[in-house]
Amino acid sequence: MSTPTASSSSSGGIGFGGALFLVFLVLKLTGVIAWSWWWVTAPLWVPFRLALVLLAVGGLGMAAVDRSVRKRTATYRRTLR
Repeated sequence: MSTPTASSSSSGGIGFGGALFLVFLVLKLTGVIAWSWWWVTAPLWVPFRLALVLLAVGGLGMAAVDRSVRKRTATYRRTLR
């Protein structure tokens, strides 16, 4: 009789952005690149900024659709009277 073993699956690691940041950090500290620290840390904050922009665009799009639907509904209700 075999006993079930617990298997844990977790996504560990630093990811592409973290690895890219480490590469940029080493290059900056060794003097190979003379970039601003903003660009060195960009792999850390750019994905968050991009997500915020996409959420804002999506929210504006949903607001525009909602406004259009409300306008059509109001017009439809007036025609029924």
